[in-house]
Amino acid sequence: MDELRLRIVNNKILKDSCILLITETWLHPLIPDSAIQLAGYTAKRHDRTKDSGKSRGGGLCVYVNNNWCTNTKTVDNHCSSDLEYVTVRCRPIYLPREFTVVMVTAVYIPPDANVNSAIGHSHDSISRQQSRYPDAVHIIAGDFNHVDLKPVLPNLHQHVKCTTREAKTLDKVYTNIKLGFRDRPLPHLGQSDHLSLLLIPAYNPLKKTAPTIKKTVKIWPDGASQQLQDCFERTNWDVFEHPDLEVFTDSVLCYIKNCIDTVTVDKHIRVYPNRKPWMNREVQQLLRERNTAFRSGDRVLYSSTRANLKRGIKKAKMDYKRRIEGWLDSNNSREVWKGVQHLTNYRTTPRAAEADSSLAEELNLLFTRFEVENSDTPTRPHPVAHSSLSFTVKEQEVRSILKTVNPRKAAGPDGVSGRVLKDCADQLAGVLTRIFNQSLAQSTVPTCLTSSIIVPLPKKTHITSLNDYRPVALTPVVMKCFEKLVRSHMTSLLPTSLDPHQFAYRARKSTEDAIVTALHTALSHLEKQGSYVRMLFVDYSSAFNTILPHKLVNKLTELGLPHSTCSWIKSFLTDRSQRVRVGPHTSKALTLSTGSPQGCVLSPLLYTLYTHDCIPAHHSNTTVKFADDTTVVGLISGGDESAYRDEVDQLTMWSRENNLLLNTKKTKEVIIDFRRKKTTVPPLFISGVCVERVADFRFLGVHIEEDLTWGVNTSELLKKAQQRLHFLRVLRKNNISQRLLVSFYRCSIESILTYCVCVWFSRCTVAQRKALQRVINTAQRITGCPLLPLEELHSSRCLKKAQEILKDTSHPGRSLFELLPSGRRFRSIKTRTDRFKESFYPIAITTLNAVKNKP
Repeated sequence: MDELRLRIVNNKILKDSCILLITETWLHPLIPDSAIQLAGYTAKRHDRTKDSGKSRGGGLCVYVNNNWCTNTKTVDNHCSSDLEYVTVRCRPIYLPREFTVVMVTAVYIPPDANVNSAIGHSHDSISRQQSRYPDAVHIIAGDFNHVDLKPVLPNLHQHVKCTTREAKTLDKVYTNIKLGFRDRPLPHLGQSDHLSLLLIPAYNPLKKTAPTIKKTVKIWPDGASQQLQDCFERTNWDVFEHPDLEVFTDSVLCYIKNCIDTVTVDKHIRVYPNRKPWMNREVQQLLRERNTAFRSGDRVLYSSTRANLKRGIKKAKMDYKRRIEGWLDSNNSREVWKGVQHLTNYRTTPRAAEADSSLAEELNLLFTRFEVENSDTPTRPHPVAHSSLSFTVKEQEVRSILKTVNPRKAAGPDGVSGRVLKDCADQLAGVLTRIFNQSLAQSTVPTCLTSSIIVPLPKKTHITSLNDYRPVALTPVVMKCFEKLVRSHMTSLLPTSLDPHQFAYRARKSTEDAIVTALHTALSHLEKQGSYVRMLFVDYSSAFNTILPHKLVNKLTELGLPHSTCSWIKSFLTDRSQRVRVGPHTSKALTLSTGSPQGCVLSPLLYTLYTHDCIPAHHSNTTVKFADDTTVVGLISGGDESAYRDEVDQLTMWSRENNLLLNTKKTKEVIIDFRRKKTTVPPLFISGVCVERVADFRFLGVHIEEDLTWGVNTSELLKKAQQRLHFLRVLRKNNISQRLLVSFYRCSIESILTYCVCVWFSRCTVAQRKALQRVINTAQRITGCPLLPLEELHSSRCLKKAQEILKDTSHPGRSLFELLPSGRRFRSIKTRTDRFKESFYPIAITTLNAVKNKP
């Protein structure tokens, strides 16, 4: 104690420390509190008890600086042979607005402790504190020896990077704030064999790190929609008609935009990063009154205004909660989800980029780098005469499409919002039908409808290069409606069996079907002796932006689409004007005739038709596609890889001919080999570059490992689900109704745990299943409502997926469901190994047969 007091007196940093935490104090009840007091600190001690099975050693003590906090309370403690901890709740004089309290947990785990027992007790204790104080700063520090909390509490961050005893890091500090502290080693204290540690705060309050956002929003006064309807009803649209489609379309859109500007009002607002969603004018006024009373020095007035502010905040929170529950009762899911996001600060999509005008110009040049000059065909096809084969739309079809428009859809470059088209569908259907039919008759698309504004969205949190931005196109909403009509026409002319191994943008198909097909192909082949599988995960650079219109038109013609439709598609993809918008800055316009914008309704269909002829050249290989994610599954028997290597060469040649750029740096290969006598597998080269071989790969959101176990995938699921539990705790803290809590759980936590659950759950270990179920149990305690266990969710999802495959005759796995002669059961798949037996198709058939046998 004398050395500690001396250090505090002579070291200013230690003197100003908010908390001093000491493990292995060796204190016992005979030592009074007065003997361990430090000037200016409040001591919270927890001595070792008989429950530890030891009579000496152990013990914990937390000192709280009175200049930092005077409101402290011990809320939890535990002592056993495997774990000792004490939790102190601190309400400091000052905290950043985003936090409500600081929870400090001192931990000591003996070297001979049972690891599973220590981790289990720690997890339960910390989870309880996180559930009770979701907006708190949680600090868990002490001597952990060989125990690591990260696997069971992945939302916590460990801040000690230096060694604390010899070459090992035995003392650790976990918090729920990423990069919240940085460590500095200090000399040993007394006879301790562990270094002392100083944790220096590195956290910046949200108010300082996040800028104030200025926005311009369009306000629709009461009756604005009715005014527009009356205006368009009285409009004589015949005066706009013109043989030049460009003039006709542009004049109609400009008139609609002018009418919108007449009845609406632009309002400039500011959005503060630390503003609470329940903050209203009344609370702001009470806050100003409290601050004025504090500056006046009148203690009675200050006490009164503080009480008024507390009551006002409580009332505002209750009002906001009732608003959210009212939206839920009225099935207004958008406003409910918006309110939940405000309460929890939960974000599922990254914010758009914010920077200066130079970034907009640089990104525009980057996004147009795939432009290819094509001198063989004109960039703009000549109008063709209307024929009996030409496609036309009816006014009723246009009206129905307009009425389905999302009113919240962002307006494109023309400024015509989705709300106008939806509210005024009856009035605008006629003139838009004329424009659409004139466009189809001339097989040309006006440039005002093909222009787009690119909004760059970050692909990841920390941007390191321009390639970390994803281009998303804002196109006119009118054109999106037109594209939907053309898409319906095209799909009606295409055979349903076209490209069965393309699983994207198809009814009753998903990423789960693509993964199941790839794994079933591999597993069924691995049943053979002396076989192995090479899975090549191909990555294309901006695949949608590299489509060549003239090649696409040739492929559409070969598929039997009318010449007029093909010419219209070519016009749609050529001479497109593009600008990039970064915050308030917009780049200059560039003209493109290559690619299809990401964000257009037709783009997914056009890409799948563009790549429909990418099929395997050898029967021993399978090509599985999900949009631009292409996977080659090479089935190797007897060590003969000639077919697989030729397949990769053929794919490389096909990609080059179709202007698809293979990104060899991101293309990876996984080799699945269970042979007892393994031989060295030679590397694979693409265009002279060696393809990297990896132990696991994230394929469509699921981690595929070379030994077909699911440890990495389970760990990722646990990490995500644990993080989402925090938001569920925040909602519970705000006294949100149980119905809304369960809804949030199902859409944000259960959706993670059950993503492609048919693929991986049956092969999980018992420990992995228990860890996943622990998340559901925690959510069950938070919501106070019984939730389905993961095993039942897996069974129901398998049954549902099997029934969907049975209904889809074009599904590659449909042929595996073969009825027995009796017609009452399906033939079981013969399996030799457990890994194949516990895969999706054998389990799905067993599940279907079990349902058929039920009375």
